[in-house]
Amino acid sequence: MARAGLAIAQLSRAVQPHARCIWVACGPGNNGGDGLVAATHLHRWAQSTGNGVRVIATHGSADPAFSIVLPPDAQNALAAARTAGVQIQIEPPAQFDLGIDALLGMGASGPLSSVISQTLSHLRHAPCPVVCVDLPSGLHAETGELQPLPGDPSRAAPLQTGPRYTLSLLTLKPGLFTNDGRDASGEVWFDDLSAVPQADTSPMARLHAEVPHTALQASRPHSSHKGKFGDVLVLGGQAIAVNGVGMTGAAILAATAALHAGAGRVFVSLLGEAPGSEIRYEPRSPELMFRAPQRMLESDLPDSATVVCGCGGGEAVAAVLPSVLTRSQRLVLDADALNAIAKDSVLQAQLTQRSQHGWTTVLTPHPLEAARLMETSTTSVMQDRLAAAQTLADRFGAICVLKGSGTIVTQPGDTPWINASGSARLATAGTGDVLAGMIGAALAAPGRSPERGARHFVASAVFQHGKLADTWGEMGHPCEMTATLTAGELARRVRPFS
Repeated sequence: MARAGLAIAQLSRAVQPHARCIWVACGPGNNGGDGLVAATHLHRWAQSTGNGVRVIATHGSADPAFSIVLPPDAQNALAAARTAGVQIQIEPPAQFDLGIDALLGMGASGPLSSVISQTLSHLRHAPCPVVCVDLPSGLHAETGELQPLPGDPSRAAPLQTGPRYTLSLLTLKPGLFTNDGRDASGEVWFDDLSAVPQADTSPMARLHAEVPHTALQASRPHSSHKGKFGDVLVLGGQAIAVNGVGMTGAAILAATAALHAGAGRVFVSLLGEAPGSEIRYEPRSPELMFRAPQRMLESDLPDSATVVCGCGGGEAVAAVLPSVLTRSQRLVLDADALNAIAKDSVLQAQLTQRSQHGWTTVLTPHPLEAARLMETSTTSVMQDRLAAAQTLADRFGAICVLKGSGTIVTQPGDTPWINASGSARLATAGTGDVLAGMIGAALAAPGRSPERGARHFVASAVFQHGKLADTWGEMGHPCEMTATLTAGELARRVRPFS
């Protein structure tokens, strides 16, 4: 607790060095004890410099009716804070320049008391910076689900609040990086407090961040030709949907992304086209080669090709899925392909059998599509995204990419990876199609080291997809400086994997 409190105090002073009033909200457990130690350090530093900084700690013990027995370390921290002269009171200050959330720790569960709820509401809506001890109060450490407050249906921190920082202690918690966690925790810092990790501890998840450039990009020999860099077939884009709205753009977005990601050849087969109305040419991407679906599936598709199926495929995709599932050795299933499989037990059986052949399959659902595949609700999926992704991977013998804040990438019987890139800029139509095309190109590219496995390259595509959004507007392209991110522009910013 002594080391934790000092680390919190140091980070707090670093993120808001000119704070005149610091409020430390302390709960009744050891998390609150960490906050009291931090308050003591901050108070002493203020006293030594004579700069007039006020440190106020709120703690239930200031109430004469307080009857909770504190843990021994927290009792000692409270006594030390009082001895040092820290102002301890029940109510939060009317105004403060820095808040420290030391209310609830990892072990907190069940409904919040009215006092904790009111205090937490002040913290969540504070317009100034807030430093969270270990994790934001009310955030589930494993799932990233943020407990809502009474009368406040919003889970994540309101948009009008100030910066948020979280100092994760001893270990990084998966919930900080997925679901509500990324909004609630803000900028995450880590301190192992010089503790020796247990050798036999297996992580619940791994954080997938940027890897060295050389690990993602293999050199291309001068003697290369397009046949050496893999073929991708995008099968989808229903031209005439039941509601009269065509979805050809989804397939073209995926194909454009695959092309810019370095695939040697990219074929597009649009579904549901009326005879004589087939698209043969895309003016903005003339490199794309359009073929009739049956021609590709029956004769023209190379065995080594990667198929991306479902982007905008509508109801028409169900008719081609049996052939795709039983013939394609490398397959990315997205959007309408997943919806069709969710409704058909025969297709589900064919999907499951693919792993017995040693074929690579990647599922790229968003939470609603995942819920359909699992025959559950979106709420259930979001309550434990790690478990949902692992369930899908294990059930279908496939790599699962569960999209969303902190996208999960996992494979059967393995530890899930949480993607560390991406932002709300991707919350626009078509960006999922771009990701599917990028994954298709990543699987098609030759020259990969076999020991890394397909999941590594899928995760790299997911990371690069998010990184493009993170750096949008920083890359110097005129379009990015004046416009919001669109899927069409995103697809053209993709760069080769190899």
